[in-house]
Amino acid sequence: MPPIPDVWTWITIPAIGAVIGWSTNWLAVKMIFRPVKPRRFFGIRIQGLVGRRQPDLAKAIGKVVGNHLVEHKDVLKSLNKLDFSGILNGVLDRGLAPKIQELRGLPLIGGFLTEERVRDIRNSIVQGVMAHKESVLDEVEKGLSKGLDVPQLVEKKVAAFAIEKLEAIILEVANRELRAIEVLGGVLGALIGLAQVGFLWFHG
Repeated sequence: MPPIPDVWTWITIPAIGAVIGWSTNWLAVKMIFRPVKPRRFFGIRIQGLVGRRQPDLAKAIGKVVGNHLVEHKDVLKSLNKLDFSGILNGVLDRGLAPKIQELRGLPLIGGFLTEERVRDIRNSIVQGVMAHKESVLDEVEKGLSKGLDVPQLVEKKVAAFAIEKLEAIILEVANRELRAIEVLGGVLGALIGLAQVGFLWFHG
């Protein structure tokens, strides 16, 4: 049987394998984002995956968000939870106040427009709208269906992101997993190194 390799062989070769495996995976992870702009090395055009495929990535994200995550009915459900009565009261207060003040300066109408009467008119308007809330929401839904294209909106937003911003978003979500890939490369490299030493031992 061949002699057992010395301890430095058992340490050095796996260590070199670990460094190679880790650095290779580290470079692969970096090349997901870098270089941001296309560059040429030895005549070969190189650009990070995200930068090169950003339009396709934006389109895919837009489809997923628009067709599966955020639909018009979801937006409508959120609107339905709003305090419409409070919102209408606030809008009417801001919208009517200047005109009420103007009308109060007129000789006959001004005496009629007391605070109590203005409040009654405002409440009547709010109650009238709230009585037809479902119809209003139906019209809003029709407007959303025609005017709100969620997939296209998301696609445009993502396509306009700077690559650095996309990188930050992806790393915020998947940083741990990407680090694990780098470490796994080192572990596999070390195991391959050990296997090589074992192979040399048995076939030396």
